[in-house]
Amino acid sequence: MAQGKDKSVVRQGVVRLGVNLDHVATVRQARGTPYPDLATAIHIAEDAGADGITLHLREDRRHIQDADIETARKCIRSTLNMEMAATEEMVEIAIRTQPGFCCIVPEKREELTTEGGLDLTKKPEVLEAACRRLADAGIIVSLFVEPDLKVLDRAYAMGARAIELHTGTYADTEDGDELKRELERLHKAAQHAHKIGLTVNAGHGLRRDNVHAIAELPYMNELNIGHSIIADAVFMGLSDAVREMKKAMTGK
Repeated sequence: MAQGKDKSVVRQGVVRLGVNLDHVATVRQARGTPYPDLATAIHIAEDAGADGITLHLREDRRHIQDADIETARKCIRSTLNMEMAATEEMVEIAIRTQPGFCCIVPEKREELTTEGGLDLTKKPEVLEAACRRLADAGIIVSLFVEPDLKVLDRAYAMGARAIELHTGTYADTEDGDELKRELERLHKAAQHAHKIGLTVNAGHGLRRDNVHAIAELPYMNELNIGHSIIADAVFMGLSDAVREMKKAMTGK
């Protein structure tokens, strides 16, 4: 279905895979070349079964550029999820380009990647204003948060109607007991989020060897995965990397 035609986020059946293609742009920006072409990567990922495409337009423009959002909006056949900080600039870009979804994430210039969920107690008025403006523009708003029940309640009160549970702690855990505790925390968070009316997505640090347990969480709608898919693509190609991730999500 064409981007923007169906804004429903209610899952029916299989968990969706949102493929984050930021690091295709990372390779391009490393040399300032016109390749690898992001539009080609989008088409390959979608043909291989991606249910959506995620792009993070960072304030420092380290990978995705403004033109990439415009290009993606035109060529995506599935749905575009724009990750962004809650800044005036990013809200204006989102309203102008009209992605189907916006996921507001914490962002620091010096970090290698997003480190943990949003702190909803810091400048809540800024987050609320961003949620309201995006929703008024017809964009579904998600907040990237820790699997904490009070945080989920606050996210809903701020105007979000979807959340993306931060799975980084789960993904980085090697201790068996700690892994069980973290998975249980995610399980309870998914249940609570659904109960209060939030669509449940998840992501960060997910790989083929750890994704199945997250895909099996109750009420899971979509997993957003990028780095490990692009890493796999180095050896097996992007198409097979997407297909193999979808298989891993189902436990096959």
